[in-house]
Amino acid sequence: MFSSSITAEELRSRYLNFFRERDHAVIPSASLIPENDPSVLFTTAGMHPLTPYLLGRPHPAGKRLVDAQKCIRTTDIDEVGDESHLTFFEMLGNWSLGDYFKKDSINWSWEFLTGAEWLGIDPDRIYVTVFAGDENAPRDEEAARIWRELGMPEERINYLEAEHNWWAAGDEGPCGPDTEIFVDLTGKPCKGEETCVAGVCKCGRFFEVWNNVFMEYNRTAGTLERLPAQNVDTGMGLERTLAVLNGVATVYETSAFQPLIQALAAVSAHSYEAITADPKLTRAMRVVSDHLRASVFILGDTRTVTPSNQGAGYVLRRLIRRAIRFCEPLGIEPAAWAAAARQVIDQYGDAYPELRENAERIHHELGLERERFGKTLGKGTQLLLQEIERLRASNADALPGEIAFRLYDTYGFPIEFTQELAGEHGLSVDLDEFQRRFGEHRERSKSDSAKSGLADRSEASVRYHTATHLLHAALKKVLGDHVQQKGSNITAERMRFDFAHLKPMSPEEIQETERLVQDAIDRGLPVTSEVMKYPDARASGAIGLFEDRYGNDVSVYTIGDFSKEVCAGPHVSNTSEIGRFKIEKEQSSSAGVRRIRAVIS
Repeated sequence: MFSSSITAEELRSRYLNFFRERDHAVIPSASLIPENDPSVLFTTAGMHPLTPYLLGRPHPAGKRLVDAQKCIRTTDIDEVGDESHLTFFEMLGNWSLGDYFKKDSINWSWEFLTGAEWLGIDPDRIYVTVFAGDENAPRDEEAARIWRELGMPEERINYLEAEHNWWAAGDEGPCGPDTEIFVDLTGKPCKGEETCVAGVCKCGRFFEVWNNVFMEYNRTAGTLERLPAQNVDTGMGLERTLAVLNGVATVYETSAFQPLIQALAAVSAHSYEAITADPKLTRAMRVVSDHLRASVFILGDTRTVTPSNQGAGYVLRRLIRRAIRFCEPLGIEPAAWAAAARQVIDQYGDAYPELRENAERIHHELGLERERFGKTLGKGTQLLLQEIERLRASNADALPGEIAFRLYDTYGFPIEFTQELAGEHGLSVDLDEFQRRFGEHRERSKSDSAKSGLADRSEASVRYHTATHLLHAALKKVLGDHVQQKGSNITAERMRFDFAHLKPMSPEEIQETERLVQDAIDRGLPVTSEVMKYPDARASGAIGLFEDRYGNDVSVYTIGDFSKEVCAGPHVSNTSEIGRFKIEKEQSSSAGVRRIRAVIS
């Protein structure tokens, strides 16, 4: 039934080529760091970067799209090490923005999954679910009819309620039924034979490989209305699908992980065979390989994130430090673990060139964080063990929040890390006390809790966003063409702009940058946009935050004679709407990256 030899690279390539042949524009993966969504720290799903276009904004590349999207999910970091949870993963997706709908979407899914030249899955092993209907929307008879026309027997079509087969972005907005596609891994029902059906039974027999969402409604004030332009949003997890195709039990046994695991096993005190034979060592190897892969992708992203005690940087720090701790039972030196990053870069560098372009930064930051943690690990662990002994003597069962916060603040122990260590000795952690002290610390330091990009799309935030274009252009004029935006954080009260530059700006450079931005504002320059091929945009002098690998169309915003930049965010129509621009602070953000904080009034 399955092709045991297909690799991650081949699966990704086949998927993109299949839809390219069906007139889809292959678009590059968006950054792992969302630019205009403060609700999340990372891109968590394939549809996440395309939300504005699913909500109606025209996409520069057209109405048919396909991509392989980098994703990070952090809610289950503690579960990583079992058979299914991952921190970093790739999501394959094809999209119709008001173009084709259910018939083409389902037919193409079937063709790709079962076609001999594509994945070649036995059609008799495929089951599907469709929306059963409720008081809000009718049963999806159209999807079921299309499946029957493809030869799907009625007994392999399961009608499920909205909990399983209805997608919505939120309480309001576009929504609709979906159809999910499963592969029967065993061909035999479990003990609960009558209830062993796809989409419901959790026995492990049915494995979901694809989800096709049909956005055909808009919900307003609790009422559903048909959308004039209906969209298709699909998703296929690369690593999990690869495990099914390879006929293996876990993603760690596929080519997505085996090259890295073998490289780490080579520098371990245990053989690969010994690691796979010992459940504790197996879990440790899964953790260190998953966390290294995720850390490399975060550090190698086009938007700079470095280990820190806030936001995405905190997640990165937690991943690195948790992995280093799991290196110990494997007998892997932390330096050797960090050096294995080159395996990830080599393996994924063709699909994601930014990893090779940022290889030096990846190795540098992994080394720095490893050294930082090495200096504090022993002292922090000693403090924790002393406290554990004291608690045992007094028959207490919870580590005080004050101790947990001291480990965080002084020794850089993520709270989850402390929870793991305490849990191994049968102790919980007083999280309420920890959170209280953490909140006090955050207020004292006046830390900025906004996560990334625009905090909202208010008039003030849009003015700030447009001002980042002017600042970017001004910095290039003052400091040189090497300046490149590395990230931004915008609220209605201020802007934060990170850029590549090796040394602090002088007072004269700051003053001149500020003057150039204000001059562009005072001249009342028009802000216009046009869609063009990415190579043409680059040739025209437009600057951008990414390198396009497929020659797609992009939106280019031009601000008079001052700035020309590839961008998808909201802008004012004339710079005179921005106001007075003032740089409040220029400081270091990370190695080779400076940060400007500015306000407008």
